[in-house]
Amino acid sequence: MLAQASPWYVHALQRTTASPAEPLSIPARMEWTTRPGTGPGAEILGPDLRHRRVLELGCGPGHNTAHLATRYGAQVTGVDLVGLQVRRARSHYSRLNNLTFVARHALHFLQASDEHFDAIYSVFGAVGLVAPELLLPAIAQHLKPGRILAFSVPHPQRRGRRPTPHDRPCRDYVTLPDRTRLPITRWDFDTDRWEKHLAYSGLWLTSAQEFHDARHGACWPTTLLITARKL
Repeated sequence: MLAQASPWYVHALQRTTASPAEPLSIPARMEWTTRPGTGPGAEILGPDLRHRRVLELGCGPGHNTAHLATRYGAQVTGVDLVGLQVRRARSHYSRLNNLTFVARHALHFLQASDEHFDAIYSVFGAVGLVAPELLLPAIAQHLKPGRILAFSVPHPQRRGRRPTPHDRPCRDYVTLPDRTRLPITRWDFDTDRWEKHLAYSGLWLTSAQEFHDARHGACWPTTLLITARKL
């Protein structure tokens, strides 16, 4: 019920209606930003991912998971809140043996799991949409020592906005394929605030990069990409 009541279910439903669920070719690169081809690829997750256990929190239709499983030989688990998204991902990439998709809330998945991962990542996924004081410690608990967490979130200064000066979530909107907007809750932090929450969870911030998307105007950055390492 939680998933079907969310804007993300409506988003997935419109995507499914607009495009058929069918096998897709493997993406040539991993995308972290709103502009395909911008920024780094999967190399920021570690120098050698072959046979490594990798987890995506908020996998959507599974494009990045498929890239990691095929191009890098990783053992990848993709988790998404919306079962419809997971069905789309399976329709696209179920032929891959080293790839698993799970329909579940990211925090609930971590709380119920006894697995430990070599890399965990989120691309406009659960990080930023789930309370960081709950999600980041759960991620750290399931990340092997010295391994990487990487996540991209909407930049807090997009469209001239100001980062939230507190730890509380703010109101934001998700734009659906039909261009309507639905309200969501987001933790819209700048790098310093993310670093504070990461450190509290036992994760050391190693880099923060910002990216622009000319389609949305060149004045303001649109994506913040953060990497951290478990201590």
